[in-house]
Amino acid sequence: MKLFKTNQNKAERVARFIVSLFLIPAPLIICSCSIYAITLSALGGILLFNALIGTCFIYRFFGVNTCEIK
Repeated sequence: MKLFKTNQNKAERVARFIVSLFLIPAPLIICSCSIYAITLSALGGILLFNALIGTCFIYRFFGVNTCEIK
């Protein structure tokens, strides 16, 4: 069984990438290192990882695969 089996379609990967670009610099935009800003940045990092790899582990847990959806 492959660890990073792709389970996201291309449109979803692009959307996750774009959203991550807005979330990652959150501590710089909010001008504080609050828990909220760090959480947004971490969420952006997770979305960026998902977009680049093409695997969502939550999808995998629930058996969802959007690769076949056009």
